[in-house]
Amino acid sequence: MNEESTAPISEEEFVLRAIRRLRKPPYRGIHTVYSGFNQAFKEHFGKNPVEVTQRMAAEGKIIIRPVKGGVMVYLPDEAPSAPKSVLQKILGPEEEAG
Repeated sequence: MNEESTAPISEEEFVLRAIRRLRKPPYRGIHTVYSGFNQAFKEHFGKNPVEVTQRMAAEGKIIIRPVKGGVMVYLPDEAPSAPKSVLQKILGPEEEAG
């Protein structure tokens, strides 16, 4: 057994490590349900990961994007840009047709 597998890991490090190790190219993030992340977090820490991931997102440590069936989580410098909301499209300046 190597030292890494027996050393305690923080919830934050678990989330960051999961994003790096569970993503499948070309995707830069992970789907928290389909990747198995939620289940693994519950098994390891005995609690729901939603509170931890929401706190980390509020602190700017990860980016969360809602998707069908759950959310995608990304490292901050790897997240796709957020699409314009419908409200922004309606109230924003007219876009030139190109």
